[in-house]
Amino acid sequence: MDFSFTNTSLWNFLVQMGIVAVVLLLSNIIRRKVFFLKMTLLPTAVLAGFILLVLRVLNVLQIDTAVMEMTTYHTIAIGFIALSLVIPKLDDKRNPKNFAAPRTGALIVSSYLLQGFFGLAITIGLAYTIRPNLFKAAGILLPMGFGQGPGQANNVGLTYEALGFHGGQSFGLSIAAMGFLVAYFVGLIYINILNRKHLIKDPGEAAKTDITNPEEFESHNEIPVSESVDKFSIQVALVLTVYLLTWLTATGITKGLYALSEDIAKMLVPIIWGFNFIVGTLLGMGMRGILRLFRNQGWMTRQYQNNYLLTRISGYAFDLMVVTGICTINFEKLYGLWLPFVLVTVVGTVITLLYLQWMCKKLYPDYYYEGLLSLYGMLTGTISSGMLLLREIDPKFETPAANNLLFGTSFGIGFGVPMLILIGMAPKSDFMVFLTMGLIAVYFFLLLLFIFAVKRKKA
Repeated sequence: MDFSFTNTSLWNFLVQMGIVAVVLLLSNIIRRKVFFLKMTLLPTAVLAGFILLVLRVLNVLQIDTAVMEMTTYHTIAIGFIALSLVIPKLDDKRNPKNFAAPRTGALIVSSYLLQGFFGLAITIGLAYTIRPNLFKAAGILLPMGFGQGPGQANNVGLTYEALGFHGGQSFGLSIAAMGFLVAYFVGLIYINILNRKHLIKDPGEAAKTDITNPEEFESHNEIPVSESVDKFSIQVALVLTVYLLTWLTATGITKGLYALSEDIAKMLVPIIWGFNFIVGTLLGMGMRGILRLFRNQGWMTRQYQNNYLLTRISGYAFDLMVVTGICTINFEKLYGLWLPFVLVTVVGTVITLLYLQWMCKKLYPDYYYEGLLSLYGMLTGTISSGMLLLREIDPKFETPAANNLLFGTSFGIGFGVPMLILIGMAPKSDFMVFLTMGLIAVYFFLLLLFIFAVKRKKA
């Protein structure tokens, strides 16, 4: 075997991760030494991501975007799997209560609908006034780019391009790229405002761990730190075992769907693999339950999970996810679509924030800001940006916000099925695009009724 630099398959991944590591370390030094950056509370991972983005755009560094996208994809799942293996305390506030997951799922989809309604209103209005050649259904790409990210924005954009929307793919991808910027910058500005008004605990102080408390590092009756195998190795092995089971489960479901119906498979398989972190989290919780059962039955005498190390694994995974996710942001050519692009993204930014401020006060009165920032980050960027904003004010995930984000997304998949139909309807004709707007409004109010009816029923 050739071990030299010419063997790119051997070295490429490690070289790319080395670049990320160096930039991350330099970013940490810059953030600590540059007073302005320190005062802005800009996370080191975000700074590193944007430094890499600039270096990539300027061709200073050869960044392999495929490796970075792959890393982002896997670290989302690894981070959530590690969290799912954490053993909750008896009074742990993270346990889902009051139907928070289904209500969060309905809130997520209702936000998509609101974005789609205003997006369509803008592009239809422009098409009937100063931009008569504009593709009227273009506005529905706002929830695809903001809410779903570059994958769905690219797919729907390509579909609309085939239906006559010149530049549809670029329009969708540019909205997705702007969504990332909105999530990080608007979210961080909001955190700074809250911090200065003393409405949240100082993020720097909130992240500190009491090293004098041994329970922060080790629970009763855990395996030794280093015996025949290091305790950290066990934590990594547990996480990777669950991820392997995730791959096997998703593969089995995929093969089963194709055996059942190729049309159904084409619709559901991308969802299964795109949201593999949900499958991984459910399997992680299952493994946690099995290990607890073994201890209760006396078949296993020691506790294998270490909450501190599992939390550190998730923290590392999310940091890496943020760096690699930001550095792959890409604005495509907009082919004269700058006006609708600016209007759609600005309105989407404001409407999403105002709507979530109103709803989160009602749904999460005990952890309003955590719920708001996590959902705003996800509904303008992706779940990775939602987790980043949440970690700034809830670094130990002491509120249910992280669980709501995760399990709400799984419910949101079900609630979001009608949106697939509406997306297909909108570009068919002028009548259909107006009908789509009407149906979006109806479904939006139905979801609001569901959210508040479930809440009242529980109360």
